[in-house]
Amino acid sequence: MKLTGSIAALVTPFDQGKVDDKALSELVEWHIAEGTAALAVGATTGESPSLTVQERFDLLSLAVRVARGRLPIIAGLSSNSTREAILLATSAREAGADAILHATGFYNKPTQSQLIGHFKELDAVSELPILLYNIPSRTGIELSVDTVATLAGLPRVQGIKDSTGNVSRVTEERLRITKPFSFLSGDDATALGYLAHGGMGSISVTANLVPRRYAEFIRAAREGDFLRARELNDRMMALHRALFLEPNPAGIKYALSRQGLCRNELRLPMTPVPDAVQEQIDRAMQALLAG
Repeated sequence: MKLTGSIAALVTPFDQGKVDDKALSELVEWHIAEGTAALAVGATTGESPSLTVQERFDLLSLAVRVARGRLPIIAGLSSNSTREAILLATSAREAGADAILHATGFYNKPTQSQLIGHFKELDAVSELPILLYNIPSRTGIELSVDTVATLAGLPRVQGIKDSTGNVSRVTEERLRITKPFSFLSGDDATALGYLAHGGMGSISVTANLVPRRYAEFIRAAREGDFLRARELNDRMMALHRALFLEPNPAGIKYALSRQGLCRNELRLPMTPVPDAVQEQIDRAMQALLAG
């Protein structure tokens, strides 16, 4: 599997503390209709730290059932425990996911060689393609270019979501990795630069709200029409910024609630964005949707 294009990092909708199955099903159908290439379910934007193992399994299973093979479902299964990572990967396969997205290293802060050892163990047992997730702002540990190149030699490691914001990394990694590999941005504000350096798509927060527009942006960049891609990115930039004024996914949950797509409900310790941030998100949404 080579994942490309506009991939939405899907929110997990809640209703009075429970996963809202109806809202989730409607979101999956909407993304399919709007041209989203794949969905990452239960990842950072899906509030994975607040989900139980059973909820993760049920969430994935529902998304897979609703999608019915019309787009890939990527399971967000990060863990700083190798043993738990293996169990979660097995669970993802049983739920019917098409790939797993995995970050590790938070709190226990392993060395680069220990990170390699962790992913080798996961690769040895996973029956699904693995996307590395490089997000040092959350894990406290960055996967170095050398480490990514080494891990790309593992059979199941087939791509990376890069949330470092360093767009030059994709060029360095492309020059080191010779097999088919999915290079995906994980940072909306710098996705245009990442694509210009050879990226193949983006796992996006903003795509939750404007999936058709975001898919057009990715398509324009991949076809080499960077004037059009820049124009689209310029229109979305205020929204990219506003959605991250508070820790993700508080901003995107509020924005989706304003469109009637889910409730503005998060699990503690996450809370809804304050009024001042709501106003900035509203202004960015109004400007974008009016354009």
